[in-house]
Amino acid sequence: MRRTVRDVTFSTGGGLGAILLWSATFAVARSLSEQVGPLTAGAAVYVIGGLLCVLRFWWLQLSPARLWRLSRKYLCGCGALFVLYTAVIYLALGLARNREQLLEVALINYLWPAATILLSLPLLRQRATFWLPVGTALALIGMFLVLTQGARVSWTGFVERLLSNPAAYLLALVGAIAWAFYSNLTRRWSEPGGHGAVELFMLATGLTLLTLRWLVSEPAVWTTRALAEAFALGAITALSYALWDLAMRRGNLVLVASCSYLTPLLSTLVSSAYLRVAPKPQLWFGCLLLVAGSLITWRSVSASNSSRPTQGTVALPRSSAAQGQPTTGTERNPPPGTSRHSATIL
Repeated sequence: MRRTVRDVTFSTGGGLGAILLWSATFAVARSLSEQVGPLTAGAAVYVIGGLLCVLRFWWLQLSPARLWRLSRKYLCGCGALFVLYTAVIYLALGLARNREQLLEVALINYLWPAATILLSLPLLRQRATFWLPVGTALALIGMFLVLTQGARVSWTGFVERLLSNPAAYLLALVGAIAWAFYSNLTRRWSEPGGHGAVELFMLATGLTLLTLRWLVSEPAVWTTRALAEAFALGAITALSYALWDLAMRRGNLVLVASCSYLTPLLSTLVSSAYLRVAPKPQLWFGCLLLVAGSLITWRSVSASNSSRPTQGTVALPRSSAAQGQPTTGTERNPPPGTSRHSATIL
């Protein structure tokens, strides 16, 4: 089917809209977690989002049988990584001692783009230029600055900050690594250009978190605001995946994938405004270095692979937060996951 300029523009706009929606997830998730607890919040959001995805699945008259034709490695392996990522991220944002620390936890999570590129070398046999270690170093320096904000910029200050709340920081790092594996293994274990199982993964995540919620005592106060935030975040999650998938199939992949690397900065801006937090200049500078480092690592691989004639120009639609994966023939990785069956949640 031939794509018109209007179709491409609309689809690209949808992808940019998905990025903006994802930028609000950490802020709303933290606010909701403060009222009902992180496990309850995650369960509510993913059950609602999963049901909306299933509704979209039914509306488009897609056959559920197609899910069971997918690779068992993809369904079990990537499904487990999807659930793990969501669980540890919601626990991390719930364990953050205050809203200022939440910004740090969120930025640690956003190490996943650089980690995705690094893991693509052994898992997808990608090639990289000498810019890869440069980009990686910039991203790590950015994290160093983020975790030493408000204190003396030194290794001692960095360690002291980590030890102040090791569980939250460690869970955020585990989440970043889990999503990096998910993004690469999704590409490796699924058919190029094929569909994913994000709808199934989202429901499985919601039910898993709901089970954990009943095993762990968690105070929950369901106010009108909490209900509104739960439904809004569930809808945002489902809508962003749908928009991302549309952009990956019909939009300008290069533009959308490039803009997706601005998510850490946009997320920090939205979180600061929604949660009424005033980050220190050091955090902003660290955030910019993280964004720059992630972009450089991405370009170091895409530029190298673009010179390989056997790579072609395959476009994979990522299914954000695990559903819409942005990659163009050079295996470029955008956020929310980065492959058509992977998307990024937070």
